[in-house]
Amino acid sequence: MENITIQDILEATDGTLLCGDPSMKIDHLSTNSMEIGPNTLFVPIIGERVDAHIFIPNALKEGGACLTQEHTEASGNAPYIKVPDTLTAMQQIAAYYRNKMSLPIIGVTGSVGKTTTREMIAHVLKGKYKVFETIGNQNSQVGVPLTLDHLTSEDEIGVLEMGMSEKGQITTLGNIIHPNVGVVTNVGVSHIEMMGSRDNICIEKLDIQNGLPEDGVLFLNGDNDMIRKHIDYVKKPYEFYGFADDCTYRAEKIRATNILHDKKGEASFDLVKSGEFIDRISLSVNGDHNVSNALAAIAIGLRYDVPMSAIKAQLSTFSGQRQNIIHVNDYILIDDAYNASPDSMKASLSILSEFKTRGRKIAVLSDMLELGPDSPEYHKEVGRFIATTKVTDLFITGELSRHYIEEAWKENPSLHTRAFSSNGELIAFLETYLKKNDVVLIKGSNGMNLKEVSKALMA
Repeated sequence: MENITIQDILEATDGTLLCGDPSMKIDHLSTNSMEIGPNTLFVPIIGERVDAHIFIPNALKEGGACLTQEHTEASGNAPYIKVPDTLTAMQQIAAYYRNKMSLPIIGVTGSVGKTTTREMIAHVLKGKYKVFETIGNQNSQVGVPLTLDHLTSEDEIGVLEMGMSEKGQITTLGNIIHPNVGVVTNVGVSHIEMMGSRDNICIEKLDIQNGLPEDGVLFLNGDNDMIRKHIDYVKKPYEFYGFADDCTYRAEKIRATNILHDKKGEASFDLVKSGEFIDRISLSVNGDHNVSNALAAIAIGLRYDVPMSAIKAQLSTFSGQRQNIIHVNDYILIDDAYNASPDSMKASLSILSEFKTRGRKIAVLSDMLELGPDSPEYHKEVGRFIATTKVTDLFITGELSRHYIEEAWKENPSLHTRAFSSNGELIAFLETYLKKNDVVLIKGSNGMNLKEVSKALMA
């Protein structure tokens, strides 16, 4: 943070200074009591298991200041700021700080693809600007304020990811970052357990419009059924991107390049804007979902006057953090163990299916979490999809994942399948089973910890 004092924080939060110097400078916010230094503001969050207020004395040993919702009085040099709610106060501080900066910000949300799309948009914008973007996976009610903490006056444009798990959270994040442009990548079933239905999820995602200014615009995935269904809910100007005929930004003549050895696949397509051919675009990643992501990135790039030549050059070098394709001991590992939903499962399985290899195509999958009471049916849906692919082997952990095997085997009895009781048992099997030229996809919800399988194989 730049040029922020305790007095500014009092103004942002309408808090009360219990003790300390109001002119003290604050450089950073932190929810980690182990990171508090002389110019850091400690934000004690009350969690489900721990109330971080108990860490305030240790946190302030090296100086710094703190918010508090539990103290009514305090003494000493370290500023204590009394607020009704520390999380809300941190969000208010982040909004106050963002409003001091004049740079435009693009907000990106969606059930699937928001991280890759956000990364691709940022990569395209780097063809012209110094870009500020979401740090790691900090896209939550806590994470977004901690990301904005690193915003500087040198940044020229921002791309921030907006996640949600409950109703009202997208509006809250919009009120913090005040995006100039919103992007909705997809509406699937992630967090349906909390939201109740895809319709509710869609409305929540479209509430990104609530944070837009009067001249703001939305870029929406025109191939998503739920966005189309609820388009009348959108009150701000919008444009579609995708493969449908009425999309402003459309991809035609898509061609995938063979994926060989440790190289990532490539895709190319004709970019058509408002019915007019613009250029042939080449990507360094494969899959129709990445073509769709690229269309969103192109739309944003053109809106902010990035030259077409720079957009093409940036897209041709984009790799992203997801679906890492790694050469390991003469076989190929597709490490996509970060998260999982029906749509993202199908996208990753499609990439595995289209790999050009003399070896086997092995899917190592685990449960998709937080899908609510219809979770078994979503797993069966993925199982039926597997049966339509060129996957040769299906290995799973998790009880829900057994539906993958049951449904896939009904349609494709030649599919080699096996269920494992633990990741450790799975790792031991794979270490002896995998052979030269095999391609293995690792994918499941983060809570299933398949990342340890990827790490073991890479080790």
